[in-house]
Amino acid sequence: MASKKGRVFSGARPTGRQHLGNYLGAIKNYVALQDDYECIYCIVDIHALTTVETTEDLVDNTYDMALDWLAAGIRPEETIMFVQSHVPEVMELHTILSMVTPLGKLTDLPTFKEKVRLQPNNVNYGLVGYPVLMTADIALYKTDVVPVGVDQGPHIEFAREIVRSFNYRYHTNVLVEPQMKNTEIPKVLGIDGKEKMGKSNNNHIELAATPEETRQRVMQMVTDPARIKRTDPGNPDVCNVFTMHKIFSPADEVAMINVECRRAGIGCVECKKRFAANLNANLEPFRQKRAALAENPAQVWDILHEGAGRARTIARQTMAEVREAVGLPK
Repeated sequence: MASKKGRVFSGARPTGRQHLGNYLGAIKNYVALQDDYECIYCIVDIHALTTVETTEDLVDNTYDMALDWLAAGIRPEETIMFVQSHVPEVMELHTILSMVTPLGKLTDLPTFKEKVRLQPNNVNYGLVGYPVLMTADIALYKTDVVPVGVDQGPHIEFAREIVRSFNYRYHTNVLVEPQMKNTEIPKVLGIDGKEKMGKSNNNHIELAATPEETRQRVMQMVTDPARIKRTDPGNPDVCNVFTMHKIFSPADEVAMINVECRRAGIGCVECKKRFAANLNANLEPFRQKRAALAENPAQVWDILHEGAGRARTIARQTMAEVREAVGLPK
């Protein structure tokens, strides 16, 4: 790892089978970062407990997320990929960091206020302390870089404050103050062309869907809302399907659609059929690899457990240094 630029950590809640929004917003970046950084990627199942009321799907969702990450190109032979709860040291560090985190700052965070608005009947202690657990996730592995979108910058700045508070109080430099790596994370709109792609409003296209399922979802996508008839000129600039064409279709086809749509030379139905074909072609290698991995579920869990073992090696060393800095008895 000597040639790497540093250590990256990122985590995601186990939401099961991943969709195009997950891929373009995070997974694609996870895969690319492996070339330049020592990467640690975590499925944060403890974080999920702050918002879910039942955990009956938690194991399946964790497995499906791991399957999609691996199929997309996460390389477990070099990247540590694991489940958060398999490294319990994170809960210990969370507790210690909570002693240097003002309660007022936690309750003033816009993200906390938004969660309270969304789940007023489930405002639990874990929800308040979510940013501290997130900081523990990052600090436990002495993370150098956290990849985030610009809108997530305040979360990492708060984590940096907690690390600084810990190091200042205990006269140490044990914990590393993480740096932000701003990434271009697009807001991927769902099939309605208005809201962010997500499962909660059935507005998504799953990576692991069959080609026919994918085609059906694409055909439901909203195009230029002002274009009523086939003979009406369209405006690709406001069309979500065209936005996706620019990501998944060949450049010459994108150029053709950009011209022909504006002069009604191509209709929305044909435009969506072309996108569905190109999207399916792009996803075929992913689907083949996913199907091969799914034939041996035990292998996927072995990868996660092996990753947790490697993560715990780092975590135990960090916690030994943290306990010494705090002055806890040996």
